[in-house]
Amino acid sequence: MGWGYRDTFFVAILLILTTISSSLDSPPTSFNRDGKKEKFSETGEEIKWLYEEWLVLHDKSYNEPSERDHRFEIFKKNLHLIDEHNRLKNTSSYTLGLNQFSDLTYKEFASHYLNIYTNTTEQFIFSDSDRYMYKDGEILPDFVDWRSRGAVGLVKDQGRCKCCWAFSAIAAIEGVNQITTGEFVTLSEQQILDCEMTNTGCCKTGYVNYAYEFVIMNGGIDTDTSYPYHGKKKKCKWNGETVVGITNYEFIPRYSERSLQKAVANQPISVVIRTHCIAFQFYKSGIFNGPCGKKLRHAMVVVGFGNENGEDYWIVKNSWGDKWGENGYIRMKRNVDKPAGVCGITTYASYPLMTYSSLSN
Repeated sequence: MGWGYRDTFFVAILLILTTISSSLDSPPTSFNRDGKKEKFSETGEEIKWLYEEWLVLHDKSYNEPSERDHRFEIFKKNLHLIDEHNRLKNTSSYTLGLNQFSDLTYKEFASHYLNIYTNTTEQFIFSDSDRYMYKDGEILPDFVDWRSRGAVGLVKDQGRCKCCWAFSAIAAIEGVNQITTGEFVTLSEQQILDCEMTNTGCCKTGYVNYAYEFVIMNGGIDTDTSYPYHGKKKKCKWNGETVVGITNYEFIPRYSERSLQKAVANQPISVVIRTHCIAFQFYKSGIFNGPCGKKLRHAMVVVGFGNENGEDYWIVKNSWGDKWGENGYIRMKRNVDKPAGVCGITTYASYPLMTYSSLSN
């Protein structure tokens, strides 16, 4: 089959965006009539053109011209912030780039995509398990990546529903199920969103351990195919076509990166991190080392760890689609001089347990 107009059009856009902005991995530049390089952020017409192409690439549209203009002003400010950060290439271990959030202020982004876990979060941690407690002298692997072992599914997109906690829990359950049974099954976040009794919808904070408790009390969780995601809370239903169950869940000893490393060497682990900065909104690539916030705001799942050029990192799967970060993932600095780890990654780490898998057709 030959390429159609749509295929050619999108390839052209991608090539142009790569040529002009290089996804902002390095400071974007253009050339004036004299052939001299100048900052891309100083050429208003080209920024407007880039904005138009960005709208097409991310399928964005606005009801009113005034809203379109307002979003363009936000886009320009975000582009400038990204550009300024990437000019620190020799001093920063990560780069920022345009993504689907480029027309949002940080306040708007946080209100739609980040939770607010108060200090009472620790009330839900009744006791830490010693299952993965690191003991002096233990030898841990230097590199683990559960993606290459078939225990990690495709990156999902929670959309404008603050249910990262459900996506984090489901990713951890999908992982331990594959490790236990040898079969990967994509499971339903929507069922947790609809049926977990303490959850009141997409606007309220939920907890990873509540998701685990629902799966245990419910006798399992349905597949994503038979109970697909809609991005909003709906009436609870039970299909029962295919069910994966867990027997329990536990918390990793807090403030121990070694214990977290030991746990991740055995299965993907749910974590909640502190994040309150625009750098996280536009993370593109590299090893993220902050800045972080003071409060826990977002749940993800650690699926591995490694080292690049002498710098240790965690491999963390997000739920904002594959256009964010490194194809939906972020590498976060590991083995820092803080007990809680970078962005508090060791504060609220948990995992499901499975001794059986109930699969019924």
